[in-house]
Amino acid sequence: MKTRFLFPYWFRYLGLACFLVHIPVMLFFSQYHDMDNPQPGLFTNSHIFFIFTTLMVTVGLFLFAFSKEKVEDEQIMQLRRDSLQWAVYFNYVILIGVLIFTEHMEIRHILLLNMWTLLLFFILRFQWVIFKMNWSARKGD
Repeated sequence: MKTRFLFPYWFRYLGLACFLVHIPVMLFFSQYHDMDNPQPGLFTNSHIFFIFTTLMVTVGLFLFAFSKEKVEDEQIMQLRRDSLQWAVYFNYVILIGVLIFTEHMEIRHILLLNMWTLLLFFILRFQWVIFKMNWSARKGD
């Protein structure tokens, strides 16, 4: 993965902010609106809120996942590539399992699962591998 396609390092904080802002907004909105019985229609308050929060989480995870590290060398690029490959495998296993073993599940839940699982697993695995690498380097000193 060439680093010219990655966002600058500070985009990581912008992505984290987008992701974290979603949580109190979602809690506040769901407290005052009935999320289980949304109003029918395309541009209702609940639909616009759903699109807004989905975009906030997706953009936040995307920016966090594809921001450069402080030191972006060949080893980090290899770890990023391996983590992305694992994330794609994991995402499709989960997606196939959901499609086989669920019935009458709303399509938006499956799409959200498909969008966020890939990014979340990539971020978790990539950060975990970097943590383990740094831990073993510190432990070896």
